[in-house]
Amino acid sequence: MTGFDWPALMRAGLYGLGLQPEQFWRLTPAELQILLGAGTGHAPLGRARLDELLAAYPDRNGELDDGGN
Repeated sequence: MTGFDWPALMRAGLYGLGLQPEQFWRLTPAELQILLGAGTGHAPLGRARLDELLAAYPDRNGELDDGGN
């Protein structure tokens, strides 16, 4: 077992990207990831960033922000 979902990867490459089978099989995994959009999003929220947000926007002990109303 390789851990790859080959049917899903093949559907994405052949149908989603419109690749020919020989084009799909010549791709490296890194090239396929790039074509599928990997690396274009934001990194997941890490602990350090969460701590920054908690410091910037602390809880208010039950006070609700009514939006100025």
